[in-house]
Amino acid sequence: MDEVKVVVAHSERTTLRIGDVFLKVDADQTRIDVEVEAMSLAPVPTPKVLWRKPPVLAIAAVPGRALGKLGEPSTASPAAWAAAGAAIRKLHDAPLPPWPGRGLDELAADLDGECERLVTNAVLPADLVTRNRRVAEAALRPWTPVFTHGDLQITHVFVDDDEITGIIDWSEAGQGDALFDLAILTLGHEEHLDDVIAGYGTDVDLDVIRGWWSLRSLLAVGWLAEHGFDPFAPGCEVDVLRSRM
Repeated sequence: MDEVKVVVAHSERTTLRIGDVFLKVDADQTRIDVEVEAMSLAPVPTPKVLWRKPPVLAIAAVPGRALGKLGEPSTASPAAWAAAGAAIRKLHDAPLPPWPGRGLDELAADLDGECERLVTNAVLPADLVTRNRRVAEAALRPWTPVFTHGDLQITHVFVDDDEITGIIDWSEAGQGDALFDLAILTLGHEEHLDDVIAGYGTDVDLDVIRGWWSLRSLLAVGWLAEHGFDPFAPGCEVDVLRSRM
């Protein structure tokens, strides 16, 4: 019998792997609804849905291996990173999903509240938070919405022989800023941004990308620490913030 492996577990959701099947248990059925519909609409390789019985979603493993991991050097080739950029462009060119993403005002309010909390609770030095809040301002501008993955971490993109074999974890998908997806994919892996942009096929505003790196990291530090993850690990979110100093 295949071993049961805990992929991720916290108070909001748990993902288990049994052989080539992933079982996702989520207390928020809206997230599961979004994930299932987004995978059906996205014009890129996604996991196959095997069955669904709330609160559990069963999906098949995708072939290949993750593009990399935050905090570790990526062994994927420049061609694989470019292929990821091309896949993201295909997603962004697709028709918009019918549900909206987070609004600019909501995002700015969340950022201000989190920055205050990080300083008040002495989670991060005030100068580090202040500097990155200024950098993040570049991302807080109107954008033309596209179909975004919404959580395009490097571990969510799978490749084999420099081809994209699957993009997983679509629960944050929706209408959003194209540069957000590009920034999240390259968070902590800035050295691969040029390859991603080459595959994406159009120029991007690098100040906005840097803004999203800072914004995402500021919003993530507190949540990660509270849910058993370590944003202070080498190469992870706090190091991303420090690199802007």
